Amino acid sequence: MIGLIIIVSDHLEVYMSIFSFFSMCGGLAFFLFGMHVMSQSLEKIAGGRLENILKKMTSNPFKSLALGAGITIAVQSSSAMTVMLVGLVNSGIMQLEQTVGVIMGSNVGTTLTAWLLSTAGIESDHIVLSMLKPENFAPVVAMIGVGMLMMSQNKKRKDIGTIMVGFAILMHGMEVMKDAVSPLAQMEGFSHLLTAFQNPFLSIAIGAIFTGVIQSSAASVGILQALSLTGAISYRMAIPIIMGQNIGTCVTSLISSIGVNKNAKRVTVVHMSFNMIGTIVCLVIFCGMDAMIHLDFLEKSIGPVEIAAVHSIFNIVTTLILLPFSNHLVKLAKRLIPDAKEKETRVLLDKRLIATPPLAVSQCRERTKEMAEGAKEALHEALTAMFDFSKDAVLSVEEKEQKLDEMEDQLSAFLMKLSAVSLSDEDSRTVTELLHSISDFERISDHAINMIEIGQEMEQNHQNFSKSARADFATLFAALTEISELTVKAFSNHDTDSALVIEPLEEVIDDLTIKIKDKHITRLRKGECSPELGVYLSDLLINCERVSDHCSNVAVSIIQFKKPNLFSHSYLNVLKTERTPQFIENYNRYSEKYRLSID
Repeated sequence: MIGLIIIVSDHLEVYMSIFSFFSMCGGLAFFLFGMHVMSQSLEKIAGGRLENILKKMTSNPFKSLALGAGITIAVQSSSAMTVMLVGLVNSGIMQLEQTVGVIMGSNVGTTLTAWLLSTAGIESDHIVLSMLKPENFAPVVAMIGVGMLMMSQNKKRKDIGTIMVGFAILMHGMEVMKDAVSPLAQMEGFSHLLTAFQNPFLSIAIGAIFTGVIQSSAASVGILQALSLTGAISYRMAIPIIMGQNIGTCVTSLISSIGVNKNAKRVTVVHMSFNMIGTIVCLVIFCGMDAMIHLDFLEKSIGPVEIAAVHSIFNIVTTLILLPFSNHLVKLAKRLIPDAKEKETRVLLDKRLIATPPLAVSQCRERTKEMAEGAKEALHEALTAMFDFSKDAVLSVEEKEQKLDEMEDQLSAFLMKLSAVSLSDEDSRTVTELLHSISDFERISDHAINMIEIGQEMEQNHQNFSKSARADFATLFAALTEISELTVKAFSNHDTDSALVIEPLEEVIDDLTIKIKDKHITRLRKGECSPELGVYLSDLLINCERVSDHCSNVAVSIIQFKKPNLFSHSYLNVLKTERTPQFIENYNRYSEKYRLSID
């Protein structure tokens, strides 16, 4: 009978072990899913703020450190931050030197999650303190979040609701893990297993491998905090494991560096060397102090709050030690990954940026601004070459047009992929605006090529416009120059006021092309111009008119961004037929400014 009881108890212990293991895996799944949902929604809420933060990035390591910590706290993911940096460097948006402080700051920023999870260890009968326990406040947070998701029509409020639900799921996962590991404290096998963790090198290896497998230092720290609630984890075990977790989190950056250029690979080297050197230095200090003065507290049990404190202290100390050696980390990365002999092709926008949609959208806008400037420059060079032709101008315009063609292809493909992911309302409207605008800017460069080719053909055939025709074109070209500058300014600054004056100027340009054509017919009848010149004049006027049309399209896209329900055709029809006082005022002003001379 006694033997039967022993057998049943052994089987029960195995059953409980398996059940606990499955429960812990389920809790980990909830934890990782909650972290993922919360992180994605936080990125949406951050929106264009990420772009503004990155614009402030300087060579000042302390500012980069603060910004790295701030961004990581905002998106609640150091892994997302690292992938973001690899993508930014691969696209040439950031320099390697700028990423060092950000990486260090990211390690500090990620410690906030451990402090949030430490609330699982709160034990108190006081109602206020009890409400800080996840099992008490997580259901309330989930209820509020679900209510916002179901009842709110505003997408931003829905994102906030999703953050709350994700946080509640994360905390529930922590509770499930805590409950799953609690029976382990009574198991003799578990106690024997923990004796292996007395070896700091083994603890570091376990921490690094486990974190590398699940690719989340937050989850790894969370599991350690859950295990600490059994009372079986000591400071001696936990401290090296936390060090190893920092090494394991490098796996994400290592994976993200596959297929990138040399400089982007160096970001991963900097991240890995920073974490590994910091771990080695801290381990030497830890073991050295223990050997010399024998730290008695190391044998005591550690709790979730203490783990969060150790995690923060380790990352802060590592950062303080290595921050003065930022330049040396860069030099080490460049030595380990030397420059390629062949010049590497620049990536316009790295696909890794799609993992952070708000940042990807803002960088698409920056690249489109480059397109706008390039189209404007190509147009101005083509207009100048009509009266002062040179082969260098032809080559320059052709080079710009080729570059804009390539940029449009890459941006279009990138924006289409970006439109397939979950975006905020504002980012979704921005993607639509950019898809329209890049086509218009590329077409402006095409018309610039057409114009300069007309000039080239006239030069080869020894054809010249009359003095009167040249004066008329000088007026038209001045109007085209202004409308292109207005368009680029309105797009770059997202200035609706500037966009509103583009359409009246576009109509003035349309009037100018008609008047110039009529004047040419009059000169032709008088014998002042040859019929051959009529073909060049007509082609040139068509291209000028098309350029102003594309400027008008961009202006309408800018206005539509502010008024999503506006349809471009109906807007233009209303604008031209109703003739608002503002439209008439601007039209009259430009008509007076660009008046043709009387022959």
